[in-house]
Amino acid sequence: MRNNAQTMLAQSGNNGTRWFAAFIVTFAVFVVHRSADAQSVCLPAPRLLTTMPMGGKVGTQVEITINGEHLDDAKELIFSDARLSAAPKLNAAGQPEANKYVMTIAAECPPGVYETRVMTRLGLSSSRIFNVGTLTETVRTQPNTKLEMAMALPLNSVCNAVITNRAVDHYTFEAKKDQRVIVDCATRGIDSKLNAVVIIADALGRDLLVERRGGVLDYIIPADGKYVLKIHELTFKGGHDYFYRLGLWEQPVGTPIVRQPGTQPVNSFSWPPTGLPVEPQLVEAEPNNDGQRAMKITLPCDLAGTFFPAADVDVFEFEAKKGEEWWVEVASERFGRPTDPAVLVQQVTKTAEGEKTTDIAELADIPSPVKVSSNGYAYDGPPYDAGTADVLGKFVVKEDGVHRLQLTDLFGGTRNDVRNRYRLVIRKAAPDFALVAWAQHMELRNGDRAALSKPMSMRGGSTMALEVIAFRRDGFNGDIDLTMSGLPEGVTAKGLKIPAGQSRGLLLVTAHQDAPRGFTNAAFLGTAVIEGASVARQCRLASVAWPIPDAWGEIPSPRLLADVPVSVGGSDLAPLTIKPQSSETVEVKAGEKLTIPLILQRRSEFSGATMQLKPIGAGFDRAPAFDVTLTGDTAQAVFDLAALKTPPGEYLIGFHGGAVVKYRHRLDQVAVAEVAQKKATDDATAADAEAKKLAESVAATPDDKKPEAMKAADEATARQKAAAAALTAANEQLKNATNVAQPRDIVDIVVSEPITIRVLPAESK
Repeated sequence: MRNNAQTMLAQSGNNGTRWFAAFIVTFAVFVVHRSADAQSVCLPAPRLLTTMPMGGKVGTQVEITINGEHLDDAKELIFSDARLSAAPKLNAAGQPEANKYVMTIAAECPPGVYETRVMTRLGLSSSRIFNVGTLTETVRTQPNTKLEMAMALPLNSVCNAVITNRAVDHYTFEAKKDQRVIVDCATRGIDSKLNAVVIIADALGRDLLVERRGGVLDYIIPADGKYVLKIHELTFKGGHDYFYRLGLWEQPVGTPIVRQPGTQPVNSFSWPPTGLPVEPQLVEAEPNNDGQRAMKITLPCDLAGTFFPAADVDVFEFEAKKGEEWWVEVASERFGRPTDPAVLVQQVTKTAEGEKTTDIAELADIPSPVKVSSNGYAYDGPPYDAGTADVLGKFVVKEDGVHRLQLTDLFGGTRNDVRNRYRLVIRKAAPDFALVAWAQHMELRNGDRAALSKPMSMRGGSTMALEVIAFRRDGFNGDIDLTMSGLPEGVTAKGLKIPAGQSRGLLLVTAHQDAPRGFTNAAFLGTAVIEGASVARQCRLASVAWPIPDAWGEIPSPRLLADVPVSVGGSDLAPLTIKPQSSETVEVKAGEKLTIPLILQRRSEFSGATMQLKPIGAGFDRAPAFDVTLTGDTAQAVFDLAALKTPPGEYLIGFHGGAVVKYRHRLDQVAVAEVAQKKATDDATAADAEAKKLAESVAATPDDKKPEAMKAADEATARQKAAAAALTAANEQLKNATNVAQPRDIVDIVVSEPITIRVLPAESK
């Protein structure tokens, strides 16, 4: 059964604030057999899925092998820091080996995680993490699924490996009595799908210490000798996407564990506040578990503490004056800890009977500024959650006197982990904002659940929409303008602002049809006026770590990116470009009707005769959707400004919709194969004619000349066979190229180029 797709407006609210643009594209898919009839979504994009190894030591060279999707004509290996570089690995003949590079890590490169990408025919790929460290690096090259096959690891080293499916990987190490050994298995923080179980065992493989949740073990060696490390996936899965970096090092007793660096979750974009010192002013002093033992502080305050031991309650006491407003922010979950902080602020009054406490504020979770998918991937919203279980809110002092702040982890009764740290900041209002963005998502209802990594690898004539989310801090409520600069040649970007009081905006990135191949790291900023001063803040990008075309059985793992790469492949063109007939600003008077002529430039066939377009952009997003024909070259959008009640001002808008493209992949290879097949056909025809001619001439050749003639005929026959083999290969190449280029129905988001509208004041009557 052929899948049908149609767009449907989806709107939602958050804390009473309406989304300014109903920008979710929802496709109704009717399937009987999901696996057989799954609807493909999103045009092919280059995606780097694995590297081996996943890290290297500062100041060394590393041979790296890559693997991924749509990495056709892979060329340069690109990193998010110029202190990392790579060149293709050459074979003995001086030719590049496919998907292999020699990477150089400069001596001055700081340890940490960096983005790795590859430039392909379609542009710059999605990224994979590369970890730079200071320990000796090794790669497991032999199976080690049995104790007798265990790989020996030296202390103070890191081993790069892929977990074996339905098996346990074994390692051995030597250690001395009373040595403190740290075993750190890095997985999710380096984009792996692995949920690692890490075990320290004795020399016979008997378990001594097991970790099933965090991938790190802290162990004091009981006696000199050999010990075994065992690693497996929690459910014994394995394969190339279940990779890990197994770190093993000794560390002085009493010092805090510093794990291998990893990526940041999406909600961490909102931390820290601008201007916050790297280190806090104070450290929590225990015991402070109740009012009688409260830690005395003065406001403002910035301190670090821990939710430890289990069921820990931390109480802080301070003096405050009536009418004062104080903002409280707690970060813990945004540090990657499994915590859920909650704050209770109380006024303390002395009475004849003792003291009386009056609650004046309770603060808990920070909700996502926009609605998130209810099932965690892409059912009715994006798979990105910009909210957090951390705390941000204010309290107003009712009366002069003593006050207490009680801080707890709501689910800390069973969490007995000293690593569950927090930072508590109590400050006067410091209005500000933070920004995060991701490529517009797509979901298919009643069918596939798609959560795909979408690199900004642009096709000529395409426009890509980035959803931009604002985290507003300490009462800031103004407009936020969005800009992106430092783009490749032929690429432009325009921001649809985040209006005052709202949390969501859009940035439209357009690659013009003749944009040449290239890439840059762009600057993505949001600017606003706060207390009379212009303020600019960097916007972070988020992406899912792994492309998940069908998330029925797998939940996406979104994370923040380290940079903002934008590229143009320079080969493929967008199936459809929608743009205004004129690039000039459109002027209209308030209360009038406005008609905008549109041009539709098609480069592909489509399933269905029409598509629906929805206006996007503040001031026009409430306008109804309208149909455009997919067989015509023009369309028009009509706005009733009286019904929209759009006030005078300048607006930037666009249109978006969804269409089923009959996409043909690598059509250029068909033309190449056709040329090769024609040449092979001509060569075979000529070889046949030559062989036939020389064979016939042998009979008429005098006896003394026959050996020479027969030799020439044999050589011609050999050329005939070679030409026939070449023709067979050329026919197979053409067949394969034609099969690859067969039209495939792919649902894709279509976004128009942006349009500037100036609404003038209505004429006075």
